[in-house]
Amino acid sequence: MKNWKTNSWRKYPVKHIPEYVDEKQLNVVLNKLKSSPPLVFAGETRHLKDQLASVVDGKAFLLQGGDCAESFAEFHPDNIRDTFKVILQMSLILTYSASLPVVKLGRIAGQFSKPRSAPTEKQGNLELPSYLGDNINGIEFEEKSRRPDPKRLFRAYSQSASTLNLLRAFSNGGFADLKKVHLWNLGYIKKSPQAKKFKELEDKIADALAFMEACGITPEFNRRLYTVNFWTSHEALHLPFEESMTRVDSTTGEYHDTSAHFVWIGDRTRQIDGGHVEFCRGIENPIGIKCGPTSKAEEIARICEKINPKNEKGKITLISRYGHDKVDKFLPKLIRGIKKEGLNVIWSCDPMHGNTLVSTTGFKTRPFNNVVKEVKNVFEVHQSEGSYAGGLHIEMTGQNVTECTGGAKNISDQDLSSRYHTHCDPRLNADQALELAFLISDEIKKNSNYAKNIIKAAS
Repeated sequence: MKNWKTNSWRKYPVKHIPEYVDEKQLNVVLNKLKSSPPLVFAGETRHLKDQLASVVDGKAFLLQGGDCAESFAEFHPDNIRDTFKVILQMSLILTYSASLPVVKLGRIAGQFSKPRSAPTEKQGNLELPSYLGDNINGIEFEEKSRRPDPKRLFRAYSQSASTLNLLRAFSNGGFADLKKVHLWNLGYIKKSPQAKKFKELEDKIADALAFMEACGITPEFNRRLYTVNFWTSHEALHLPFEESMTRVDSTTGEYHDTSAHFVWIGDRTRQIDGGHVEFCRGIENPIGIKCGPTSKAEEIARICEKINPKNEKGKITLISRYGHDKVDKFLPKLIRGIKKEGLNVIWSCDPMHGNTLVSTTGFKTRPFNNVVKEVKNVFEVHQSEGSYAGGLHIEMTGQNVTECTGGAKNISDQDLSSRYHTHCDPRLNADQALELAFLISDEIKKNSNYAKNIIKAAS
């Protein structure tokens, strides 16, 4: 990469980077992280990129999900297990519905930093810096807690390493056995108007697995039946940390950000002349780019060309986040602009961020029905524009939280206070995440068939 170094982003304007009082201490921390073992490896990154290339071609689907912001307080093996389990369950539903492999990508093992709308927040007469994520400052509304502390990066690194270790064990140690994964808790469906459809799909999956076993296709003889590829991702927001985790692959001479397999640029930091785009253009990781109502097709196309000058398949994922009522206004223009330039991208839908509102009880929430509407609207637009909607990007948890209203259990505004645990934005709980997978399964199937027809016609 010409004219690029791991620190070249420092020559460019950057947004949402914390200001540390003790820069000397920050540099001590960053230097120690530079000499720490990588969290992921270049070979893994390349493997993920190969899988994502299949998504570009309409031969696979991308499911990306996990916490809005990981926390130190909720770090527990059971929480990691439950999030992993729900993503597997969702992927099984989508795989069966669309007859497509699902690339499983977690917002986990590094998703700490968060950009905020305002640099400060006020409670009563006290105004303090905003909470920016556990790797930067604390959520407690106290002056000491809200002061950015470089040592938090050590704890974030350690937690990410432990999380990855457990995820690798789950992925390869038998937890992902198909015979176990399909045994999800579907108690919520009894209260859903879609109960009959849900039960039919559950029975079909169980029958398919029983047929495979009867044919001798069992985990004992086929490793792929009890192992999965599970990848990690986070927003590349804290550039000093990302720089410290960037390594040269000794086999190729290429740079990889070893903090995660996949990183993305947020809607607030995708300035083409900014530090975040500059950093991401030099690393070989697959890159996501969030696209909101302020996105211009020409701007996004230029960013794609800057980060992916070879137009490599699997390198770029465009993650749209408009709001269910704005998809028709903005998404067609973006699709046409990207198609006009002939750019190879994955089209993924983030139905969460554009549907955020404040409830009557004062909690930030996301109505489940609006989340479903945005996904369906996105699929419809892509089919009308002759493109393939190849991904879903959601904030969710395996825990029984009450943060998003609606769903089969019909969580109300008044219910939000009972188990509202998020450190930042509201997440779908396990039931809502599975319900979403079921409700969009028909759209995934139609979308898959449409992509297959495009491929057939092109050949």
